[in-house]
Amino acid sequence: MTDRIVKQPADVKLIVFACEAGMGSSLMGANQLKKMCKKAKLDVKVIHSPLQQVPDGADIIVTHQGMAAAAKAKAPNAAIVPFQMFFNDPAVKGLVDKLKAGTPIESAL
Repeated sequence: MTDRIVKQPADVKLIVFACEAGMGSSLMGANQLKKMCKKAKLDVKVIHSPLQQVPDGADIIVTHQGMAAAAKAKAPNAAIVPFQMFFNDPAVKGLVDKLKAGTPIESAL
């Protein structure tokens, strides 16, 4: 059994909203996440990136559930937060709520 990655909120500096090609609705989803983090006054950087170009040092990768395993392979030290809907997905809101509350983020994989 593999231990899941757990990130402490104080250690989260870079969240990557990763998608397959780097355009379209995922970009809008990334912008929504940026606004949510700003509103919550979180000191984190949120970027949008194609999955194959996720930078080293990503603390959390937010990606569609169909790409979660590939995200884990690309960034094995990041916590993976999969979502189903590009807008208003409960997993994305839950991520922001946990970071704001100081609750550790456990990777889904």
